[in-house]
Amino acid sequence: MPSKFKKSRKKNRSNHKPACHQVEHSSAVEDSSAVLKSIRMFSANPLLMEFLGIEIASHYDLFDDPQIGSDVPFVARVDIAMEPSNIFHFIGLYFNHMAVGEHLPGMLQVNAVTPWHSSLRGRLTPEQLHMWREARARYNARGFAKDPVGLVEFISYNCTEGLGNSVTTELLIPAVVLDDARNRKPLFIHIIAVAGTLFYAPSNMTCLEYLNLYIRADVQNQLYLRAKMTKQDREAICASGCNEDALPVRILRKKMEREHLYANILMQNGQVQPKTRYPFYFSLVFVLGCLFWVFAT
Repeated sequence: MPSKFKKSRKKNRSNHKPACHQVEHSSAVEDSSAVLKSIRMFSANPLLMEFLGIEIASHYDLFDDPQIGSDVPFVARVDIAMEPSNIFHFIGLYFNHMAVGEHLPGMLQVNAVTPWHSSLRGRLTPEQLHMWREARARYNARGFAKDPVGLVEFISYNCTEGLGNSVTTELLIPAVVLDDARNRKPLFIHIIAVAGTLFYAPSNMTCLEYLNLYIRADVQNQLYLRAKMTKQDREAICASGCNEDALPVRILRKKMEREHLYANILMQNGQVQPKTRYPFYFSLVFVLGCLFWVFAT
């Protein structure tokens, strides 16, 4: 998939509107480069981008409004973060257990997808508009004139400094992805083929949740989305367990409330009341087992 990347660091994210400017050099160049590398590997993976496309199409109702992505550009803001690849390390950080240690293997996770397009909130930046027009013209020439094209802005925050890295890339959402997005209403059922194996995601699992589980199950790092966690990565999880109010903490907490894997952690911390999520754990264990088996073979 052709992509164009622009990197940026931004401050005051609470009033953020998707934009992409030139990168400012930071003192944490190595940490930033690891995140940017993971974002590039994610955006270069057709299967991961397909799942992201389903999520974006559902947010925008692209199958009901053909003008979005064809005549009207759109940007999807995708908040990503690094989490421990071992869920027990996550629990240790969340409850601030010092025994967890500092050198933890991590993996990229998608914490939130936020839709944005010019008909809703003002105008795109000149750089975004130019990037979208180039992508739209290119896909028109290749025979995809009827398929929506937009921009995806991947954003990673620094919890303590209020700074982050941003990478913007183009996204074509072909008709087959729109069909998948349309068919998940009201329930999401998706079949994927990996290594010649077909399996189903439970109908009450969101596309974004399944995407994160798919990344988590990649124990051999075939997706190249694993890296050592930084101090800032660990602090964001600790801050979430302490109920702090920084933006990265709020985004992570929303993800934990949305995904079944974290339900018991939140209940132990008193952040949510017990719900009827426990029957889902059976399905969750089954899906994780299938994913681990697929990657292992």
